[in-house]
Amino acid sequence: MGNEGAKSSWDDLMAKLKMERDELALKMHLGKKEARAEWEKLETQWNRLKEVKGPPIKEAAADTARGVGSALETAASELKKGYEKIRNLL
Repeated sequence: MGNEGAKSSWDDLMAKLKMERDELALKMHLGKKEARAEWEKLETQWNRLKEVKGPPIKEAAADTARGVGSALETAASELKKGYEKIRNLL
């Protein structure tokens, strides 16, 4: 997958996470205390992740970029699971 494909996949993933985040944000004011605590934890992760413009893929640092890209995918996956947990709590 080239840089264009990775960026497109990243953009798609971030758009899906943003949509789910936005939907949950609307429900949070009615949420349980446990859901609010989980939300605060996820907001910290979300803010870190959205600062990344996409997986950093550079020819000179391909191995490092793959490792960082993998870490970002893991962070995004944790956010998705956290959002699912909150949805189940609400």
